[in-house]
Amino acid sequence: MSRPAAPSREHYRHFRRLDTRWMDNDVYGHVNNVTYYSYFDTGVNAYLVEKGVLDIHAGATIGLVVETGCRYFASVAFPDALEIGIRVAHLGNSSVRYEVGVFKAGEETAAAAGHFTHVYVERETRRPAPLPPDFRTVLEALT
Repeated sequence: MSRPAAPSREHYRHFRRLDTRWMDNDVYGHVNNVTYYSYFDTGVNAYLVEKGVLDIHAGATIGLVVETGCRYFASVAFPDALEIGIRVAHLGNSSVRYEVGVFKAGEETAAAAGHFTHVYVERETRRPAPLPPDFRTVLEALT
């Protein structure tokens, strides 16, 4: 089985700067694999908050992660500056598959590339809910 190539910047629609933290490194001297999922969450949710469609404290609709995965291509470590690339690969009625790339600042290819799927639900009932129109518009800009 051949290993897929690391995606390049052109694969993503939006980028967000994110600095590694001292605590991100593990005993092997690089960012621990589980930390990348935090970078994914931060990149996507910060974008949605900045666009005014996600209210993490009182919004009626919230996203729950139902699937996630990541491939690693190169190490990153504290004190690297990162750029998190995001795009929407699939936009359903109440679900979204995000693709996320973790790039060292200025690098053309991703050090890691992953995905996760959010199912958007009503905060109170936790039942799937159709994406509100303004939310859908913001996400369409990432396709």
